[in-house]
Amino acid sequence: MVVNVAAFIASLDGAAPAPDLNAPLAGLWWAAKGDWDRAHKIVQDESSREAAWVHAYLHRVEGDLGNAGYWYRQAGQIAAKDSLEAEWERMVSALLGDGKA
Repeated sequence: MVVNVAAFIASLDGAAPAPDLNAPLAGLWWAAKGDWDRAHKIVQDESSREAAWVHAYLHRVEGDLGNAGYWYRQAGQIAAKDSLEAEWERMVSALLGDGKA
């Protein structure tokens, strides 16, 4: 877990995410860098609950609430519960495993 957290944070300064980041974290990395198309491509073909959650968040930020709702349901979550900022923090915390989900 500590390695994953350190790799994620350290790679935010770089031109590419750390190579060992899982798809949901890599998607969030690209979203943090502003490359929404790449973020979508990374998570859209993943079948994990976490990837669906990130995909839902990306659609929500873009204002595409129909697709956001679909992906939230795929993640097992009925709808977004927080502000975008709070949801971002909750997702990152959950994906990095610090128990704040």
